Amino acid sequence: MQPVVDYSDPKSVRTTLRRGFRLARALRGAGPHDAALEVAERAVPTREGSPDVPARVYRPVRRADPAPALVFFHGGAFTAGDLETEDARCREIAARTGVVVVSVDYRLAPEHPYPAGFHDCYDALVWVAGAGAAELGIDPARVVVGGSSAGGALAAAVSQAARDLGGPAIALQVLLYPVADDRLETASMRAFTATPGWNQPNSVHMWRNYLRGWEGGAPSYAAPNRASDLTGLPPAYVMVADRDPLRDEGVEYARRLMSAGVSVELHQFAGAFHGFDAAAPQAGLSRRSLDEQCAVIARHTGVVVDEPVAVG
Repeated sequence: MQPVVDYSDPKSVRTTLRRGFRLARALRGAGPHDAALEVAERAVPTREGSPDVPARVYRPVRRADPAPALVFFHGGAFTAGDLETEDARCREIAARTGVVVVSVDYRLAPEHPYPAGFHDCYDALVWVAGAGAAELGIDPARVVVGGSSAGGALAAAVSQAARDLGGPAIALQVLLYPVADDRLETASMRAFTATPGWNQPNSVHMWRNYLRGWEGGAPSYAAPNRASDLTGLPPAYVMVADRDPLRDEGVEYARRLMSAGVSVELHQFAGAFHGFDAAAPQAGLSRRSLDEQCAVIARHTGVVVDEPVAVG
C-alpha cells in the first residue's frame, strides 16, 4: 500500500520524507555496492549572488579516467527531498556502470520558488562539465542528466537551457515519471484525483508553491511541455508509470520530442504507481526499471553494465 502524502504543507512533507528515507537507509545498512564506491559531499559553486549548492558525489573505485558522469536531481514536488532521497539509486547506478554520479541538493520552494532550484541544477551541470571535470575525473563529452518526478522536470529544463545558452553538451536525458506540465489537463491527471502517494490535488499544491510570484502560464524551464521548440535536444529515456497522474504529460513530452526529431525511448510500466521504485525497491518491476536505467546510460556513454547484486 502506498503511503498517503499530503503536499499542502511542505514543512510537514519534508519531515515525513526525510524520516522515511533515513529509516530506510538505516535498515538497509551497508549496501552491496558501498565497497565499490568513494562517496563524498561537497559544495558546488553557482552563479554570482547565489549560494553554493550541496552535492553528493559517487565515484566508482573501478572507473575509466576520465569517466562519464550522471548529474541527478531528486524528486519531491520542488518542495521536499534532499541527498538521501535518491541515495540508493545513485549508489547502484554508479557501482554498476562506472559512471561518476553527482546528486544535487537544489533549493526548494516555496521559500525559494522558480527559478532558484532550476538555476542550482543548471549551474551544477555547468560545473560538472567544466571546472569540476578535472577534479572529479569526468569526461565532459559524456555527461548525462537525469531526475525523478520534479527532478525529471529539472533534467528536461536543464537540457533545454543547455541547448539555448550554448551550455554543456548532454549525452542523454533520463526522465523518470517526470513532471512536465502545469496545466493539469491530461486524462491521467483527471483520473487519479485520490490516489495515495501522488494525485491531482498534490500537483495543484506543487505548482502553487513552485511558481509563487509568477503570473500566467509557467515558463518552459519550469514546465518542459510549455516549450514551443524541442529540436536539437539530447536523446531521452522517458519512464512513466501506468497509474500515475503524471503519466500522460510524460508521454506527451516524449511524443513531442520524437516529433522534433529527438531520439527517444519511452517505457510505460503497466500497473505501476508514481514512485513505485522508491516505495518498493526490491520488487521485480522496480529492479527491471533500474536495470533499464543502467543499460541506457551505458549505451549512451560507452560503458559496460555489471550484473545487479543480489540483495537479501
